[in-house]
Amino acid sequence: MSENTPAGPLPVVVIGAGPVGLAAAAHLIEQNIEPLVLEAGPGAGTAVREWGHVRLFSPWAEVVDPAAEKLLAPTGWVRPDGASYPAGADWAEQYLQPLADVLGERVRYGARVTGVARAGRDRIVDSGRDEQPFTVHVTTADGGEQRITARAVVDASGTWSTSNPLGADGLPALGERTHAARISYRVPDLKDPAVRARYAGRRTAVVGSGASAFTALALLAGLATEEPGTHAVWVLRRGLSGSTYGGGEADQLPARGALGLRAKAAVEAGHASALTGFRTAGVEPADGRVALLSEDGRRSEPLDEVIVLTGLRPDLSFLSEVRLGLDERLQAPVALAPLIDPNQHSCGTVYPHGAAELSHPESGVHLVGMKSYGRAPTFLAMTGYEQVRSVAAALAGDHEAAARVELTLPETGVCGGAGLFDQPDTEPTDGGGCCSAPAAPQLITLGAAPQLITLGAAPQDSCSTAGGC
Repeated sequence: MSENTPAGPLPVVVIGAGPVGLAAAAHLIEQNIEPLVLEAGPGAGTAVREWGHVRLFSPWAEVVDPAAEKLLAPTGWVRPDGASYPAGADWAEQYLQPLADVLGERVRYGARVTGVARAGRDRIVDSGRDEQPFTVHVTTADGGEQRITARAVVDASGTWSTSNPLGADGLPALGERTHAARISYRVPDLKDPAVRARYAGRRTAVVGSGASAFTALALLAGLATEEPGTHAVWVLRRGLSGSTYGGGEADQLPARGALGLRAKAAVEAGHASALTGFRTAGVEPADGRVALLSEDGRRSEPLDEVIVLTGLRPDLSFLSEVRLGLDERLQAPVALAPLIDPNQHSCGTVYPHGAAELSHPESGVHLVGMKSYGRAPTFLAMTGYEQVRSVAAALAGDHEAAARVELTLPETGVCGGAGLFDQPDTEPTDGGGCCSAPAAPQLITLGAAPQLITLGAAPQDSCSTAGGC
């Protein structure tokens, strides 16, 4: 066990060396505040690398933080073409890792945060609380333990590690754990031979209604043109309507608008069928495969695989000893929650915000990036960069700069998610944003094999997200 008790000013601990965590470090340095970035993985952007095969729907111009670019400039680093769209792997290798390298010893890898508290005070104690520094408990890759003393904590650990389960009630469906071998919670990388073999020639359920689900459907449709017998069953809690496929031509992020079209094309080509108004309650064996059971007693056809893309949620377990003010529905900061409610907002209608909206009863603790959005899927990288600019200014005592808005977001479109790596072109479409109300019930025919489907008017589910942009 070791303990960090520096003689000089205490650092601000930043949890996570992803896009927003590293940007936070850059902004803290700009404010003459020493950051210490703790990353559980072996390198910068560990979570981003896990969806490295997926293309962002934001171009390079919108995923490089200005303060970070200033740090990189003296090294000769040049931002890639601002109009091109990186894949997650490009983002990590061409930007995040070079940025972390510039930060040097300010970034520690293999350092998993297991707890944050006020030194000598659990969450109950009031006396002298605000005068105490924070103690951050860390486990290292070799199994060691550390306690690091910090003046403030910026949690940019994201939500990637905590996927929402298959069950429509927010808990694992009955049998979900039992049949875990057939269930995945990630967009498949079909360039990986083992992953390709898992889905080739098989019937796969894709559960979810956001950009991640669109991406999976499009990828499986592409596989179906090469591998006979490959078919996707799109499981939706609501019905299909004009808004199901996203913002299309009206979306100021064209790649995002085009993404839904590819899912629509998969359905229209017969490579995917839709199972609508289906709220999953269970998974059970079916002829050597599995079937999904709905809350209303319906049963899906036998399935070989299930891909669950129903969104993400924050891991708050290691923050149990600090006092957070979180909205009871979204698990986002109370002042931020009304601004990001997915029932009301898409990415571009979220008002830019900063330290004021991210404050908690425990002063000196800030949840930023995807984690600040709790269960809402409407996050953009630009939003996170503005958040940490404001938080760094607030920690430096520059409250005027912290309150200033320095961001204009693209308008309309679907919420969250990422685009296809190998499909950069865009196409026009009709339809509203992903948070529009569903259409009235209707009858439609899907795919090459006609199938009658009744579309319900149940409330729209939140859109899911694949990555941090």
